[in-house]
Amino acid sequence: MVDTASDSSSPQLPTGMERLHAYWRMPYILAPKSSDEGGNPFTKIHQSGDDQSEYILYRGQWNYIVMNRYPYNAGHLLVIPFREVSDLDGLTTEERHELMDLIVKAQQILTRALHPHGFNTGFNFGKAGGAGIPCHLHCHVVPRWEGDTNFMPVIGNTRVLPDSMDAMWQRLRACVEDDS
Repeated sequence: MVDTASDSSSPQLPTGMERLHAYWRMPYILAPKSSDEGGNPFTKIHQSGDDQSEYILYRGQWNYIVMNRYPYNAGHLLVIPFREVSDLDGLTTEERHELMDLIVKAQQILTRALHPHGFNTGFNFGKAGGAGIPCHLHCHVVPRWEGDTNFMPVIGNTRVLPDSMDAMWQRLRACVEDDS
């Protein structure tokens, strides 16, 4: 939401560009920053039994697909093992195979729902590697569009998401095809 109120101490910006409010960021800012503070959210998400409120799109036998609550881009998904494991070599062969299958499934869901031009897909292992929750591996599946980078992440360290989490869950969930 943009606040167009003038502030004489602010530099002169085009009308309507003085303040950008991102109210959805406050839960992220206030959330525990280590798994020691609030436990591992990835083991709690799938135990809730309410897939819609947790934004779970699909449950496999050993892994699940969930929307990232703090997305880099609209439709940012995570593929996560049910079991807390920090590295790929800690997974069983079956868990690894299904993890890869669900990464493909996540891309298929996003393709059907959002028609992206490409994807950023990958893991961050360990705190030094950028993992926010290093005790529980997870794969990011981020849809990308030609020209989707704008000035906001560059100068404002802010991402603009065009749809609410609930609306995006509905849209993506409608494109989940159960292959079993």
